[in-house]
Amino acid sequence: MQFSEQWLRTFVDPQLDSADLGHLLTMAGLEVEEAEPAAPAFSGVVVAQIVEAERHPNADKLKLCKVDVGTGEPLQIVCGAPNAAAGMKVPCAKVGAVLPGDFAIKPAKLRGVESFGMLCSARELGLSEDHGGLHALPADAPVGTDIRSYLGLDDTLFTIKLTPNRADCLSLLGVAREVAAITGAALRLDAIEPVAPAFDDRRAIMLDAPAACPRYCGRVLRGVDAKAPTPGWMVRRLARSGIRSISALVDITNYVMLELGQPLHAFDNAKLHGAIHVRFPREGEQVLLLNEQTITPAADTLLIADEARALALAGIMGGEDSGVTLETTEVFLESAFFAPDAIAGRARSYGFGSDASHRFERGVDFELAKAAIERATRLVLDICGGEAGPVEEAVAVDALPQRRAVQLRPARARRVLGISIDDEAIRVLLERVHLQVGREGENFLVTPPSWRFDIEIEEDLIEELARLHGYDNIPAVAPQGSLMMLPSSEHGRPVWAVRHLLAGRGYQEVVNFAFVEEAWERDFCANEDPIRLANPIASQLSVMRSSLIPGLAANLATNRKRQIDRVRVFEVARVFERKADGEPVAGFHQTMNVAALAAGPALPEQWGERSRAVDFYDVKGDLEALFAPRQLSFERLSHPALHPGRAAAVRLDGRNIGILGELHPVWVQRYDLGTAPVVFEVELDAALGARLPAYAEISRMPAVTRDLALVLGVEVTADRVIELLREVAPAVVREISLFDVYHGKGIDPDKKSLAFRILMQDTQRTLEDAEVDAAVAVLVRQAESVLGARLRGAGD
Repeated sequence: MQFSEQWLRTFVDPQLDSADLGHLLTMAGLEVEEAEPAAPAFSGVVVAQIVEAERHPNADKLKLCKVDVGTGEPLQIVCGAPNAAAGMKVPCAKVGAVLPGDFAIKPAKLRGVESFGMLCSARELGLSEDHGGLHALPADAPVGTDIRSYLGLDDTLFTIKLTPNRADCLSLLGVAREVAAITGAALRLDAIEPVAPAFDDRRAIMLDAPAACPRYCGRVLRGVDAKAPTPGWMVRRLARSGIRSISALVDITNYVMLELGQPLHAFDNAKLHGAIHVRFPREGEQVLLLNEQTITPAADTLLIADEARALALAGIMGGEDSGVTLETTEVFLESAFFAPDAIAGRARSYGFGSDASHRFERGVDFELAKAAIERATRLVLDICGGEAGPVEEAVAVDALPQRRAVQLRPARARRVLGISIDDEAIRVLLERVHLQVGREGENFLVTPPSWRFDIEIEEDLIEELARLHGYDNIPAVAPQGSLMMLPSSEHGRPVWAVRHLLAGRGYQEVVNFAFVEEAWERDFCANEDPIRLANPIASQLSVMRSSLIPGLAANLATNRKRQIDRVRVFEVARVFERKADGEPVAGFHQTMNVAALAAGPALPEQWGERSRAVDFYDVKGDLEALFAPRQLSFERLSHPALHPGRAAAVRLDGRNIGILGELHPVWVQRYDLGTAPVVFEVELDAALGARLPAYAEISRMPAVTRDLALVLGVEVTADRVIELLREVAPAVVREISLFDVYHGKGIDPDKKSLAFRILMQDTQRTLEDAEVDAAVAVLVRQAESVLGARLRGAGD
């Protein structure tokens, strides 16, 4: 909510400057998001009246004006504004004035004629973007008065961020109550006197849905001049609250809403037929709203209707067919209380919102409706003329919100807050915010006023005490206690270790929303039935993710739009999947995964290495480093997100723990990802596991290596070969590693050659050739007998 400090100070004027007032509001729970001046700094500008406006002798588009600035002698000023005319009152920057942007006004000669000042548009003063002509001032503006003083420009515009439970502060009156309570300054409220009816015409009101609308007030006004201009003071206050002026009648309803917190609506009384009904819609009924949107209201949407048709969405927006226009002479003024549950979420369901629905769905003072309609009536009669009929009020007393007393135990309040505050101080603080305080033994019984919807339990009252006492006045006491070291198992590692390792390998951590676009789930996960959100924060974020990879792909797309081609990102987060039908407890699996994506050049641009694109094996190395010294194995995989021939299942200790591969070309093209990125996603629990360190003697004896080239079927994986060789490897074999893969001349098309390096070493003695040859022979026999392999060169 945005409001003018000057307007607020008409209700309560504490001895605080703007900065201190903003801090006080924030510490009271009304967080000040922004405080900005109403106008930029300038000086030397006064109210002036154009006495004469003649054509410039040497220029067709300039005028030579005689201007009265209140100094006695008119000034000669050359002006190019098309609307400059004799008798007009405008802002005038005198010689020596400094306008926004440090633009100094000096005597000048324009087309041979001297000019001693400048007549200003609104944009030149920083008041708006209007520069179509001079900024016209009211005819009663006093000549010679400083324009900043006359327009109240030395003002601060506060924007406060309210929590949903503090709807009582969605008005100047509500904010003023808070400031008065916290500072002790006097709250000045002008009495709202009832307007005596001048005629007896009234329109009957029927509460067909009393639970949704237990109070509705209406009043007929006649002889209204809807074309009357809105007073400048009202226009300024509305503008400084973020609301543009529309017409006098609409401006008055908006003004009362900002002032008191009660939304109102003005109907054209001549367009209404019979009684007013507050009811739910009939089947097929439609309403054309003021925003030119035609809707078919849902069954739970409350309507304002007459005997002929629906007129408006109750508490949300009026209808186009019954709204006031500049031709309106009879007005039916509405002021009502709508139950928050009857309004909450309805506007959003139709794809829009309004100031009225924002207030009603949080809770409006249910005793305010009649006072607000009297206030609006007085303003209409003062500004637009006319006369008023009696206020017709329909009330379902039993359906109005009940204010029940809440028990407060002073001892518990002191214990929770950690401060010493006596019972009398508690009573005084609570009564400052208009809470009715009684006693029941040692405890207080506190009844909230009609405008407070957030006082329901004891903790709410303790929070009030903390706010009113002042958070700054509550001492910050460091906790004391005996702490003991928690055991740390060597069989695991903390999550930060995973994060640090990936960051050390050049990846940057990202945090993405857990709710994603439904198309992502369909494309990347082949998930046609994702977990849908009942109330998504945005239409495109409507389902829960079952994989982290789509979010990383979106991060890549965002970076590419900003000409960043080399991207390394990772995320540690939760994914969501439905439990299978056969599982004992229904619900969702919420698994923590770690995923990473690499795209673009494998290395940053440099002179030491030739540029090449990142590939499958680069990311495979990063994944293996994440699990080292544990050994991963990989199997060919078909996955909807990954390239059919460049994807693998990641296995650890014989169990699938994730996937690795290059993103599918279809998604690379569809999501404009450039060169295909390589991704992996594995279970976090598997990555957090660690092998318990075990002592192994470091040999001082020389190592022996042998190279073993085996010809096998193309379907046999290197991991499978290494696994079989390790099963029969003698103790002297320390390492078996693949160093070459060959297809081509000398090898059958359905075969391939895998070359392995065998490292052998003993801790006590130097190996003899016979031992080495025997160990290699064991490995060769295993490969021949199980895999049908043969030594390359044998039999070629």
